[in-house]
Amino acid sequence: MLPFARISVIGLGLIGSSILRAVRDTMPTVHLTGHDGDPAVRETVRALDLCDDVTDTAGAAVTDADLVILCVPVGAMGEVAESIAADLPPETVVSDVGSSKAGVATALAAALPNNAVVPAHPVAGTERSGPEAGFASLFHKRWCILTPVSGTPEAAVVRVTEFWKRLGADVEIMEPAHHDKVLAITSHLPHLIAYTIVGTASDLESVTQSEVIKYSAGGFRDFTRIAASDPTMWRDVFLTNKDAVLEMLQRFSEDLTALQRAIRWGDGDALFDLFTRTRAVRRSIIEQGQDDERPDFGRSDH
Repeated sequence: MLPFARISVIGLGLIGSSILRAVRDTMPTVHLTGHDGDPAVRETVRALDLCDDVTDTAGAAVTDADLVILCVPVGAMGEVAESIAADLPPETVVSDVGSSKAGVATALAAALPNNAVVPAHPVAGTERSGPEAGFASLFHKRWCILTPVSGTPEAAVVRVTEFWKRLGADVEIMEPAHHDKVLAITSHLPHLIAYTIVGTASDLESVTQSEVIKYSAGGFRDFTRIAASDPTMWRDVFLTNKDAVLEMLQRFSEDLTALQRAIRWGDGDALFDLFTRTRAVRRSIIEQGQDDERPDFGRSDH
């Protein structure tokens, strides 16, 4: 039995369009409705035939849905939830795909007090954006973290869990604040560092006469891939997960100072010990199936 029969997706970029494609592949009888605030995106989704209906308003998209998934920047979650509240049946389950969860859980609960809200974060994505960038296997063998708050009906959590498992994801349940601390170090801080390094390189371009770009080695190229991620999404992530990001940034700054001291004083043993320890982390990620050993990290194929 399908967990949901009628699903509405609000926000039809990379994640939203990938959900539509994945549902089409894995649950072809589910009726799909989509909405995006950008008329050009709506036309693109119609042309790609990604769902059964594309509506011109968010409210019209949710009137007969039994699951609504908000795929909009985390800073817009509360506003979008308020815009659909009057049209949302009370039995409809509402979820999202935001990269920070404590603020989202609070905003959705406040805007939709009559609905079961099960916040979610599929830990998957690429640097690309827009409906053309989506693909059905995006969530396959990736984690999806659910962060229901106290009092959320267990049946709703079970149904959302089953939904993500049908899309190929592994599901974990966490407290919202714990999620935000974990993701601050595994995702948000790396993005912040990537944006900073690429920004510094951009500032140096005139000094080096374009040699930064011309002679980009693999490490810098990897940073540019991360730094090409959607700017609106990441602006909102840093602002909504401010406390956890600042805490991890302070920890990182202290570790960076220690590394700087080791280089200054020629402490090769300290450098070697650190680099040995970090290699073990990489091996663990590969062993747990979150990446592979190919030079392109297995990202060339969808």
